[in-house]
Amino acid sequence: MNNTTSIVSILLAGILTNNMVLSKFLGICPFLGVSKKVNTAFSMSIAVTLVMVIATAVTWPIYTYLLYPNFTYLETVVFILVIAAIVQLIEVFLKKFIKPIYNALGIYLPLITTNCAVLGITMLNITDELNFVQSLFNALGAGLGFMLAMILFAGVRSKLDTADIPEFLKGLPITLIAAALVALSFLGFAGIGG
Repeated sequence: MNNTTSIVSILLAGILTNNMVLSKFLGICPFLGVSKKVNTAFSMSIAVTLVMVIATAVTWPIYTYLLYPNFTYLETVVFILVIAAIVQLIEVFLKKFIKPIYNALGIYLPLITTNCAVLGITMLNITDELNFVQSLFNALGAGLGFMLAMILFAGVRSKLDTADIPEFLKGLPITLIAAALVALSFLGFAGIGG
């Protein structure tokens, strides 16, 4: 029961209270760049979630069994290389089998390699001293939280397209204001666990 509660709390924290985009402000580039349409935001979120979970499944054992304790200084470089390889495999798969999603994601798909939310979750799993299963659920929660943020913000941005916005706020300024308000709304979840 206690282990199940721990897994559920890790998963929910990743989605709500420790949301990578809205609480930790990691992964802002795709959050702002790919959130114009719900379909694209959803596709990007699936790809990011997949990369987060696979990257965690690969980097945790590498760190635990190869890098720790003598080579921990290589953590960032090794993790980035692993993430880059995973993204390349997903890119090849999408290009070959799911071309519309590949085309919709465009330049943002290879940019998952440098998405700090993906690197962040792999490093936070190590920093927080989570075991392998907890790390996987933390990565899944982070990915689902990323998806929630992307889809919510895509909905907000679709409303902005039809809103009467003063000329000086159109474009990036109103997008940043809307992003700040969505992030602010997630601060309410911080009081749930504490």
